[in-house]
Parts: sequence; structure tokens; C-alpha cells
Amino acid sequence: MKLKYKQHRSSVPARRALRVCAALCAVVLTGCRQDMHVQPKYVPEDPSTFFADGRSERQPVSGTVARGHLRTDELLYTGRENGVVANLFPFPITAADLNRGRERYNIYCSPCHDFTGSGNGMIVQRGFPSPPSFHIDRLRQAPAGHFFDVMTNGFGLMYSYASRVSPEDRWRIAAYIRALQLSQHGSTGDVPEPQGRALLGQSR
Repeated sequence: MKLKYKQHRSSVPARRALRVCAALCAVVLTGCRQDMHVQPKYVPEDPSTFFADGRSERQPVSGTVARGHLRTDELLYTGRENGVVANLFPFPITAADLNRGRERYNIYCSPCHDFTGSGNGMIVQRGFPSPPSFHIDRLRQAPAGHFFDVMTNGFGLMYSYASRVSPEDRWRIAAYIRALQLSQHGSTGDVPEPQGRALLGQSR
């Protein structure tokens, strides 16, 4: 027995309209995606015919400062006060600061200056010119800002470490250099009394 059924004429056109609508949506959405990917813009190093110098990149407006690079503290960022190399630190130096300075010194400075600051690091032992010892009178009497300035701008054969070591860490290294100088030229009078007695082998 063959079953008979009545097909609704309206269902076929509805399905066709749905397919057409879906296809149109796909075309429209694809078009939007292309518009977002292909834009009238310049990427770095693209030439430009708009500007006379032919470059698309522009120099910053004179006097502008990048976010996070405003440096109003002369001592912290230059090692100077009123243009003169300073013999003080821009923040109190704690034991944690000295430990950090020792760590940074051992990483960046000891290859030339060695771990004691005598200027006989491993690079020097392999033929590089020896830097002056931190223990000579001239550097023992140099202001703290001098060491910061040399780390910042370089000196002689030493290049600048400004891109590698932050200003705060450069000051911590300078403080550690002072500790190294004291270690070679200190006296028992510089040691607190309990530790001084222990060094001299005296009983409490």
C-alpha cells in the first residue's frame, strides 16, 4: 500500500530563501573581514609620498617624553646636583640594596674589575687592558656620583651600561664599590664593638 501525503508548497521556497540568506551573510561577513585585514595604513619602514622626506614614521614632537621616562630627579638619573658630580646617594642604602649591588656587580663588573675591585678580572687575564683598581687613592676619594656617571656614560674602553642596568641598580653597584673599598682599607675601629672583639679573639 502506497502512502500518500500532501506537500506544502510554502516549505520549498522558505528553504531556498534561507539558503540564499545564509550565502549572502557569508559573503558580507567575508567582505568585512577583508576590510579589517587590508587597510590603508603604513607599517614600520614603509615609504610615504605624503611627507617630503619620504618616510612614514615621524620624529616625536620636540619636548615630548615617553610614558615612564620623565626624569625630574637630577641626582637619581645623572649622579649630579646642579650639574656637579655628587658625593651622596639619592635613596638610603640598606643591606638589601648592598646585596643587590653585589649581585649586579658580580654579573656586570667582575669580568673586568674582578670580585675584589682590583682590576684583574678574567677578561683582563685573557689580554684585555686592565681597568684601574678601585683601591687607588684617586678612586677612593672620587664621589659616589662618579661611579654612577661612568656606568651610565662609559669611560675609556668601558662602554655604557645604561641599557643593561637600571639607574637604581647603578647606585646600588656604586654603594657596593664603596663597601669593597672599605673592605680593603678599613680598620677594627670601623667594626661594631661585639664583632670587633670577636675579630680580635677577645672574650665577651
